[in-house]
Amino acid sequence: MESTDHLLADAQRFGYVEADGVWLRPVLAQPARQIGLVKDTAEAALLYFAQRFGLLHTKVDNTLAAMATSDNKGSFLMKVLHLKEQLRSYEGLGDFEALHRQLVAAEQAMAVTVAQNREKNLATKLGFILEAEALRDSIEWVSASEKVKDLRQGWLKTGPIDKARAEELESRFQNAIQVFFDRRKAFQSDKKAMANRVQSRYLDLIQQAENLKNSEQFETVSRQLKQLQLAWREVNGSLPKKQASELWTRFRAANNHFFERLKVHIASQQAAGAPGAPAPAEVLLARKRALAERAEALMSVPPQEAINHAKALQAEWKQVGTVRGEESDRIWQRFMVACDKIFELSALDYHLRKRTDGAPMPTDPAERARFRATTLRSLLSDDNQELATLRDNLANLSPSPANDAFRLMLQTKVRSFERKIRTKNDLIALFTQQAQAAG
Repeated sequence: MESTDHLLADAQRFGYVEADGVWLRPVLAQPARQIGLVKDTAEAALLYFAQRFGLLHTKVDNTLAAMATSDNKGSFLMKVLHLKEQLRSYEGLGDFEALHRQLVAAEQAMAVTVAQNREKNLATKLGFILEAEALRDSIEWVSASEKVKDLRQGWLKTGPIDKARAEELESRFQNAIQVFFDRRKAFQSDKKAMANRVQSRYLDLIQQAENLKNSEQFETVSRQLKQLQLAWREVNGSLPKKQASELWTRFRAANNHFFERLKVHIASQQAAGAPGAPAPAEVLLARKRALAERAEALMSVPPQEAINHAKALQAEWKQVGTVRGEESDRIWQRFMVACDKIFELSALDYHLRKRTDGAPMPTDPAERARFRATTLRSLLSDDNQELATLRDNLANLSPSPANDAFRLMLQTKVRSFERKIRTKNDLIALFTQQAQAAG
């Protein structure tokens, strides 16, 4: 009873009944307005509209309570504005001025929060723009493309900023990204054109080799094939691994066909000479020169395949007779350096396949070449430390004859590590050159 009396008292304070109409007293700078009709008694009508006001009051309280506990208070702005507008036409009896003050205070608090959020969003978007603009000169196409993807997602997830700057910053961000994509497209077009040129050059060399493989002019064609092999190694550019392997297989087959015929030709010449007579020095040199050239050509073969060919070539080298002289030494040096590179490449390939960091091998030719050079530098550091230890042990070894065998072993190991280090440096220089050419 007391609650009803209190509610009726509030209704009478904010409204009244006149000529069977229920009226709300002047409020919110509005004149008195009729909000309903008396259907039973005046008291019952006043209580009804007081209870309606209670429903609105509860709605306002619930909205403000939800806003207070939300991390995104700005999302309640439209609800608060709608409730403020509803106060002016709502049919109820109660303290509309008090509700209005609550809603105005909430709106002002949100305005501060929204302004702070927009400042924070502005700083975030300016950061995205600077990162996007920094990609204009990047040539790391794979990683930069992933970065652009992340920037786009971050941009979309970042809330709004002041409308006066929104269009300007949106245009600046999109333009920066478009510059990157335009450059990437141009690079890919150039890369495709380069790949076509590289393929065309390889096909031309293959055709020349195939035209020569059945020639009877052994001495002349040997030199010509040597030039073709040199030209093959000097082709500036790269192709997909499978395509490059297929082209190399064709080129190698033509060369192998000729040199197998050359071996038969040399054997027939030997058979035609005096029984048991050794092969002339120039014939042996030609064989060794051909082996060196074949070893050098293995640089274009996948490492696991190349190492098997290199071992076969080494076995074949041992079967060639001994030749003295500076020319023989130069050919041996060429052969040894070529084989060393093949073995180092195979070791590098094994190391990269067995590494435990889980990082994928870069697919972009320039990035892949740089990655291999970086890995070799790391391995080179270990070799240099091992070489320094061997040299210290050798220097500190007593000159006693009892140590001669051990001294010889240390000297052999020192020479072996010196070769490994020279070979790694040569490969680092090669990969660096490939990265610059591909980039």
